Amino acid sequence: MRGTKIRIFVAGTDTGVGKTVLSLLMMKYFYHIGAKPFYFKPFQTGCTSPLDPESDANFVYSHIPQLQRKDPSFSVGYCLKEPKAPYFAARNENRKINLNFVKKILKKREIGYNPVIIEGSGGLYVPITRKRFVINAIKSFESIPVLVARAGLGTINHTLLSLEALKRKRINPLCVIFINKNKDNTPYHMIEENIEAIQSYSGIPVAGIINKIENFACIPAELFDIFNKIFKNIVEGLK
Repeated sequence: MRGTKIRIFVAGTDTGVGKTVLSLLMMKYFYHIGAKPFYFKPFQTGCTSPLDPESDANFVYSHIPQLQRKDPSFSVGYCLKEPKAPYFAARNENRKINLNFVKKILKKREIGYNPVIIEGSGGLYVPITRKRFVINAIKSFESIPVLVARAGLGTINHTLLSLEALKRKRINPLCVIFINKNKDNTPYHMIEENIEAIQSYSGIPVAGIINKIENFACIPAELFDIFNKIFKNIVEGLK
């Protein structure tokens, strides 16, 4: 629907699969087509401040010209020191994460922006409170997930389990995207088999493969082609 606020949740099959890189690329894509996207990291762990080099928000802001003079703290809900699940990182600081509080923060900060790119923490069943997981936040934020997965060995199991978890929660992912960090170490025929398995067993499309990017100032044109296909309907809703 035209004018509707769109929230895309970048979910992962595991930690370190490439959610932050995909979030950055999505932000660049939406700026490229003339939209005004907003990046949000509800639960940042493993850094003392959103300004730290280890901060995902700082990484995203530092590679987007439109954001380089802005404060990445604006895009972070909770910032927790220890690099672990948000629930345990918060508990070790004698803090409690309040999901409703984060929703209120997002509602205020997303004003004037569309779409919103929300980056999750770790995999779907990483705890954010004693009773709530990342997968619960997807629905709570009224967002559409894109599932990020490794391209190589082991991804069939991790990805199908993650897709099954989403299905059980009646959450329909937009697609799966492979991140191929080890371009020279993963035979392409294996990646093709992984794509075949995930698509045939789950019915969810693998929209594309993102290989290692050396320079984020120069994004390969084929990536924008992938995003054009994925977000065709979403882009129409932004007009």
